[in-house]
Amino acid sequence: MRCAIYGTGSLGTVLGAYMTKAGVLVELVNHNQAHIAALREKGAHITGTVDFTTPVKAIFPEEMTGPYDVIFLMTKQLHNPEVVAQLKPLLAPDGVIATTQNGIPEPGIAEIVGAAHTVGIVVEWGASLIGPGECRLTSEPDSLSFHMGGMPGIPQAKLDEVKELLEKMCPVCLEDNLLGARWSKLLINSTFSGLGAVVGGTFGDVFGSKLPRKIAVRCMKEIIDVGHAAGMTFAPVQGKDITKLFYYRSGLKRAFAEFVLPIAMKKHAGIVPSMLQDLRSGKPCEILAINGVVCAYGKKYGVPTPINDRIVEVVTKEQNGELKLCAENIEYFRSFL
Repeated sequence: MRCAIYGTGSLGTVLGAYMTKAGVLVELVNHNQAHIAALREKGAHITGTVDFTTPVKAIFPEEMTGPYDVIFLMTKQLHNPEVVAQLKPLLAPDGVIATTQNGIPEPGIAEIVGAAHTVGIVVEWGASLIGPGECRLTSEPDSLSFHMGGMPGIPQAKLDEVKELLEKMCPVCLEDNLLGARWSKLLINSTFSGLGAVVGGTFGDVFGSKLPRKIAVRCMKEIIDVGHAAGMTFAPVQGKDITKLFYYRSGLKRAFAEFVLPIAMKKHAGIVPSMLQDLRSGKPCEILAINGVVCAYGKKYGVPTPINDRIVEVVTKEQNGELKLCAENIEYFRSFL
């Protein structure tokens, strides 16, 4: 079986290192010359909550030669139509694109390669790219997991194949409710990556202080309301029913949600949001593919999304250089309390 990880930034490098360490022959693909050179010369060095180095096979996109049975798509969604179209001819006849991207990318990918060749993976951990060839795992080892599922027409044997590859790193939960799992991850990303980008901090900075924590809980309710209006049933996240924990209709339940949030997210406190990593690097971030998706669905189904609207507004201004990345930006949300 041949597999590749297309877009080996922080998450892709960590996954590729774990898979290679476990004996899987996987190609780590990236455009970044310095990163590929370091991976080739020194191997992948994973630090943070773990510390190991392993040799890997690192290549540039133009060096890919199909057919691949599985291509893990770990790039940003900004150029999905072009990227997926380029990868399609490299797939084996029964090959799949297994996307780990944020938001809800599967329908768009399925339009290009076909639903029977599209697998969705929800990543329940975080990492940061420290430098060429080196990544920091920012979630605790005992809190790592994937949730995955296929679009209609995917054979069970292919899902099991992808699952076995991912299990070289951590536990994998097969989801019958793929879109429900996607909405649960969208809730986490929109809240913690979105607000983390707003305040220029980690997940822990979002739930560790009173004002951003209050806004986070209100953001979560907003997303759950939108998802329910769209007919979605939110899937559990690492065994936790997030709607039961964080949805509220009374002040008492809202206070409970604010109390339990730091406890539920404690093991992920060190995650640096992917959007913040992009902003710090001067790259366009995925604000429209994350919080923007919530706003779009809210508009479609008639559910107000003022907090997500404001997150999009503030992060867009940060991206354009109109606002600094700083904790004081949470003040733009005080009126929602």
